[in-house]
Amino acid sequence: MERTNHMEYMEGMEQISSRIMEQTLEAMEAYDYNDFTNEDVRCALEKENLSPRDFGALLSPAAAPFLEEMAKRAQLETRKHFGNSVYLFTPLYISNYCENYCVYCGFNCHNQIRRAKLDMQGIEREMEAIAKTGLEEILILTGESRGMSDVTYIGEACKIAKKYFKMVGLEVYPMNVEEYEYLHQCGADFVTVFQETYNSDKYETLHLSGHKRVFPYRINAQERALMGGMRGVAFAALLGLDDFRKDAFATGIHAYLIQKKYPHAEISFSCPRLRPIINNDKINPKDVHEKELLQVMCAYRIFMPFAGMTISTRERAGFRDNVIGLAATKISAGVSTGIGGHMEEGEQGDDQFEIADNRNVDEVVAAIKEKGLQPVMNDYVFV
Repeated sequence: MERTNHMEYMEGMEQISSRIMEQTLEAMEAYDYNDFTNEDVRCALEKENLSPRDFGALLSPAAAPFLEEMAKRAQLETRKHFGNSVYLFTPLYISNYCENYCVYCGFNCHNQIRRAKLDMQGIEREMEAIAKTGLEEILILTGESRGMSDVTYIGEACKIAKKYFKMVGLEVYPMNVEEYEYLHQCGADFVTVFQETYNSDKYETLHLSGHKRVFPYRINAQERALMGGMRGVAFAALLGLDDFRKDAFATGIHAYLIQKKYPHAEISFSCPRLRPIINNDKINPKDVHEKELLQVMCAYRIFMPFAGMTISTRERAGFRDNVIGLAATKISAGVSTGIGGHMEEGEQGDDQFEIADNRNVDEVVAAIKEKGLQPVMNDYVFV
């Protein structure tokens, strides 16, 4: 299969005037986590405001013996900026058709799975069922197919969502500024984009075809979303695809630079690890164990204390319960990664990946309360 140049924009992809990608990649290239010492970590933990270098120290192997201290500092920052609140939401997958060939993803166009797409009636029924659980925030997801899930289709889903939910997020394919502006007008509040890996050479070997193959268009998606009027954006690397310390560092720097350029923007992190997929149960996050994941989350929290942070059902229930209130501020509940999984008749299309925490909303709410924390469905007052 002939591969296109993954650094060249395809027809229709908007190019914006920004150096954030270059600055992020330059910082990642210069980051050598083996250069840091115990003293560097200790100095970083003593500072009120961390520099990017301090952040790098907290992600380094030298920080491993300080994990308990990092967790205490992270909890302090979380309580200072978010109180004892933990926000709940659920994702809703409305289509799993995809035009990309990403070797690690269950939705990839060459994987033989049940494909499905909800019509507007099906979307409304799903959202109505989710709203009955008490949730007031939803994250709408699709496979990356403009042909099967065009911008208008996603926009109509946002309009329906606004009837049932106070907050509407999107995790769909990257778009141009005008398209983000349209979706914001339809009711979308924020956009999540997983860069997957910030190593452009590794990115090229993982994304063999499709629009997702274009590295710079994806990395600039959050900025285009903010230019289109979105209130907030979320950042993530899929930990385990490449060197997780470098990817976590680049994710943090990317968010940091966006926050400096757009101080009004609400910034948040997701912290996903690789999970097994249909037809490939051997996919795993390699050297990213729970201890390393906790280190990444604490480093994010201490570096950018105002940022939100989501812990997904990719992780087991016990780990999720331990990190809420410590570093994470948002947790998903009642999750299905298949199409149409919230109705009694079951899923119409196959899952994107295997989840590790199958608890419903009531069970997650009870776990939050057991930790002495306050479950919150919505933290916005709309006038």
